[in-house]
Amino acid sequence: MPSSLRAVLALPLRALAWLGGQGTRAVAAIAFMAVAVPPLGALLRPYVTEAIFLLLCISFMRVDLVALYGHLRRPALVGAATAWTTIGVPLIVALLAHGSGLDRSSPGLFLALMLQGMASPMMAAPALAALIGLDATLPLVTLVAATALVPFTASLFASLFLGGMLSISPLALGLKLLGILAASLLAATLIRRLFGTEAIQRHRQPIDGFNILILLVFASAVMGDVAHDFVADPLFAIAVALLAFAVYFTLLAVTTLIFRRAGTERAFAIGLMVSQRNLGLMLAATAGALPPTTWLYFALTQFPIHLAPYMLMPIARRLTARADRLRGAAANSTT
Repeated sequence: MPSSLRAVLALPLRALAWLGGQGTRAVAAIAFMAVAVPPLGALLRPYVTEAIFLLLCISFMRVDLVALYGHLRRPALVGAATAWTTIGVPLIVALLAHGSGLDRSSPGLFLALMLQGMASPMMAAPALAALIGLDATLPLVTLVAATALVPFTASLFASLFLGGMLSISPLALGLKLLGILAASLLAATLIRRLFGTEAIQRHRQPIDGFNILILLVFASAVMGDVAHDFVADPLFAIAVALLAFAVYFTLLAVTTLIFRRAGTERAFAIGLMVSQRNLGLMLAATAGALPPTTWLYFALTQFPIHLAPYMLMPIARRLTARADRLRGAAANSTT
C-alpha cells in the first residue's frame, strides 16, 4: 500500500479505534444522542434494514469458532437456554399480555411486546457481556442456536397470537428473517475468508468503533421521534418507558434465577443475553410497517439496552471476582 494512502487511512482508523475503546460509555451515549438530534433520525430511518444487516455481518464475522465448538460439547445447558429464549419467553409474554387484556386495550403495545418476545437475542449481546467482564462464550453459542431457530419460532408464534396484526403473513415473516440472517452470515463468511481471523482480531478496536457508528444509525432511526412523543403525551411516553425498563430487568432477573445452578456468573451472562432482544431484526423483517405505539415502545427499549451494560458493570465485576475465587479454591483443594 502506498505511503500516501496509508497516511490517509490512518486517521479514520485511529478515530474508530478511539471510539471502540470507549466501551459502555459510548453505547450509553448513543441513546441520548439519538434523542437529542431528531433530524438525524428522519434522515437515517430509511436505512434501518441496512444498519441491521451490517450489525449482523459484524457479529457473525467475529464469532469465535473455537469457543463455539467447545460449548457445543455441553448441549444440555445450551439447549435449555435456547429453549427458554425462543419458546419460553414469547409464550409467557403472550399469555400475560392476553390475560391482562392488552391485546384489546392497546393492540400496538401488545404487538410490540409480542415482537420483542419472539425476537432472538441481539447479536451484540455476547460482546456486551464481554465488555462488562462476563464470559461471553455460553451466550454466544446460545445466541447462534436461537438465531438459527427464530425464523421458525417467530412464524409459529405470529400465526398463533398475532392474527392479522402484522402487515405480512407469519410465513412471509419467517422467510424474511431467514433471508436476512442467511445473507448476513454469507457476507460475514466471505469477509473472514478474504481477510482472515487474525486480521479481524488485530483490528478489533476499529471494528468496535464502526459497530458503534452503525448502532448510532439504528438508534437514531428508531428514536428520532421520541422527543416529539414525550412532548405530545408525556404521561403515556413515561409509562411506556417504565414498561420497557420493567420488561428488560424482569427478563434479566428471571433468567438469572432459572439458570443459577449453572453458576451465578454464567446465569447472569445468559440473563443479559435474553434481556437484549433483537428488535431491529423484527423491524427489518416487517419493513418498519408498524403502528405508532409499537414504534414508540421499540424506541424506548433502546434506553435499557444501551444503559444497562454501563449500569450492570459493577455487578458483573463482583460476580466475576466471586467466580474466580471459587475456581481458585476448587483448584487448591485438588492439589
